[in-house]
This record gives sequence, C-alpha cells and structure tokens, in this order.
Amino acid sequence: MNQPARHTVIDQWTGRHAIALQAALRMSQDEMAALIGVAKRTIASWSERPEIVIRPELQRALDTAYSRADEPAKLRFARQLKADDDAAVAAAGNAVALTVAIAVVLDDAKVLLVCRRDTDPSGISWQFPAGIVKPGSAPATIAIRETLAETGVHCSVRAELGSRVHPLTGVSATYFLCDYLAGEVENRDVVENTSALWAPTAEVTRFIPKQRIYAPILRVLEGEQ
Repeated sequence: MNQPARHTVIDQWTGRHAIALQAALRMSQDEMAALIGVAKRTIASWSERPEIVIRPELQRALDTAYSRADEPAKLRFARQLKADDDAAVAAAGNAVALTVAIAVVLDDAKVLLVCRRDTDPSGISWQFPAGIVKPGSAPATIAIRETLAETGVHCSVRAELGSRVHPLTGVSATYFLCDYLAGEVENRDVVENTSALWAPTAEVTRFIPKQRIYAPILRVLEGEQ
C-alpha cells in the first residue's frame, strides 16, 4: 500500500523551493512558467538565485501549485528539500556546528517517539522528534514545527531541559519539554521515518537504551520534574 507523502509546509517560498517543486512536478521551465503565470526567464532566475525570496502574489501561486500536486510529487518535493539540506550541511563542514532542536512531548503518561527509516551509523533508530536549527531560527520554534511536520501532533514548549553535544552523533542538541495540544499521531515524514507513536513513559527504555537518554529527560520521564 502506498504511504502518504509528507505534507511539507513552506512558510516562505524561495528560488530553491520553487525549483524543487518544478523538479517534483517533472515540468520544463516553459510548463512551470505557464502553471503559475510567469515568464520563462523568471523560472530561470530562480534557478540562478536559489536564495531569492519570491514576491507575495507568486508565493500564493506556488502554494496552489503544491496543494494540487499528487502524492508522489509531494513526496519527491520533500525528498529534494531534504537532499538540499543535507548537501548544505555537508558543504558547511565544520565551519558551522550543526545544531538540532529536540522535542520531548508528553501526554499524561505517554511520550512521542519516531523511528528512523535508515540505519544510522550511531545505532539510533527510535528517537524524539527533532529538526535542524538553521542560523537565525529559534530552536523552540523548530522543535514545535518539526514535531507537527513529522507526526501531525501540535505541542507547546513548557521548558528547556538543557543542551549537550550528543555523544553518538556529535551534533549540538537542545532539548525542550513539550505539552501535547492536539492532533492524531501519524507518520507524516515517510522520507525519514517508518513510524511514529505514543510510548508509555515507563517503557521508553524498550525503545531507546537508558544510557543514551539525556539525564534531564530521564528525570522527567521518571516523574522527578
């Protein structure tokens, strides 16, 4: 059975996003230009200047084009954006430390987990929802946004639990204790994850070895905070 594509939310369309959508729709520049009502040279300029922020009326046109795309195209779009992000991180190398925001979302005696699709060299499979924090972004906002994008769950940040350099991945990780607000849990990010679920807080170590869990998170899960 086909899995649903991740429904990517674009807060602000740039040239990079528009060209990724063109590729996902498998359209030529002429076809993409006709779809959103611009000249072909506009599409070409986006390819040449991927960082450019597209003007508001075309933002709306791109929103419409994306919303009308079929599920395979939306999945290709999500994969292209992920590939672009991975390439940007690789290009940056050690010049900028990679930072992730991690959401520990609680709903009574349950905590939200996702299972990675690819085998991570570090051995990580089950984990808390997380997202890369790009320069200028607020980590707390990223934690909330990525939780929704990955699992369909709306949450709010209750407190920051702390930061560390992750002992397995080497990235700088900031952890946020979050409260469940609304939404049915589902695996919305089929590019990266195979599953998303609520796990009993008392049984989290069945999914993630205890020694890998950040100590402040363990205290929360054990009811000490």
